[in-house]
Amino acid sequence: MADDIQNPGSALGEAIGAGMEKALNDFLTNLVERRGYHFLSKSPVKNKNGSQKKLLMYDKFGTAYNIDAVIANESMQPMILIESKYIRYKKHNRDKGSWVCTAHPAVRRRYQSIRSSIAVLAGNWTSSSLAMMRSFDINIFLIPFKRICDLLEKYGIDFDWDEKDRVATLAAWEKYSALTPVQKSQIGIEMVNAIKDELEKLVLSILDDTTERQIENVTIELHSNLGEVKAYEFATVEQAVEFLNTAELKEVFIS
Repeated sequence: MADDIQNPGSALGEAIGAGMEKALNDFLTNLVERRGYHFLSKSPVKNKNGSQKKLLMYDKFGTAYNIDAVIANESMQPMILIESKYIRYKKHNRDKGSWVCTAHPAVRRRYQSIRSSIAVLAGNWTSSSLAMMRSFDINIFLIPFKRICDLLEKYGIDFDWDEKDRVATLAAWEKYSALTPVQKSQIGIEMVNAIKDELEKLVLSILDDTTERQIENVTIELHSNLGEVKAYEFATVEQAVEFLNTAELKEVFIS
């Protein structure tokens, strides 16, 4: 019953996010598996009760990260990391965005077969959070909050309410709860429809093995015995080798 929900706004947000994630997973499964790849959103290993475990991937230090999904090749080598996140309030931007920026690069440093990271983000994401994620080479597909509000309005659901307005949030949850399973699924599908064409183009281009590999840049990290870390980027291998052959590398830390 809707009256039994202590936080109807949070419950509705979770339902919207889950619906979007399911629609996204269904779309990507159909896209990649008919081309010989695998789409995994759960671990192949099952719990004792028969349910599937979370999809955990590890960094090179053994730290586990619960990744939303991964696209793997026929040898089950991970190729693309996928995140699907919905947030309503901007106050959650830093927490959710920082997690992606921590988890994805850490996992990618261990699994050298990974070619790309993709985040499908819905809701109120700030430009600073998006810029932060892009700086970590995360490919972002954004479904704006207003688009979600307009979509839910077609089903008679007012989704643009204040965080503390329990009357409005309860009314929205009751409206959503009254929808049929097909209608609820359609909301997620319509959310994903907004980005699926561009998403398909990117995924297929990443998986294209005919693309000739080229080294775009070389990064060198220098670590001192005092714990200092200095990183240098070079456009070519030759420039990097020339730098490493410098007799005064020790002076780099001093200067």
